[in-house]
Amino acid sequence: MTDAAVDRGARVSDHRDETEQDDFKPLTREEAQQLRKNHPQVSLWHVLVGQFVAGVLVALLAWILTGKQSAGWSALYGSLAVVIPAALFARGLTGKVWSMNPGTAVAGFFLWEMVKVALTLAMLFAAPRLVSMLSWPIMLVGLVVTMKVSWFALFLAARHKKL
Repeated sequence: MTDAAVDRGARVSDHRDETEQDDFKPLTREEAQQLRKNHPQVSLWHVLVGQFVAGVLVALLAWILTGKQSAGWSALYGSLAVVIPAALFARGLTGKVWSMNPGTAVAGFFLWEMVKVALTLAMLFAAPRLVSMLSWPIMLVGLVVTMKVSWFALFLAARHKKL
């Protein structure tokens, strides 16, 4: 690439930045309120409660369908292997230290994500010792259903927005 092409590309980029800055218009208070009303946020804590409830329902269903109490405990433990680390992650991210600037927010996100993954793995490795007569397939069903509830919560929020 020649120097002229680089200079021409830089000028186009500079012009694009100026145009984008000229087009930017901050929202008024009323526009911001309308935007929040039209696009409500989904509370992370509501999603966690929904995940826990789904896990309990899967555990009850597993117990009823198999007639084995150990199946219910296996499914519930799979659910808890999602909910407990996610709750710790959410609590960690809501601290004031991590919201001071974008750099600490990114660092906090990665730190708490690593904590969440490590705790989930530790819970899965501990499962055979903590749940008597553990059924791995049923535990994994509880784990997967609980994880998918977050998508269901987003679907409900989008559906609520349309109504």
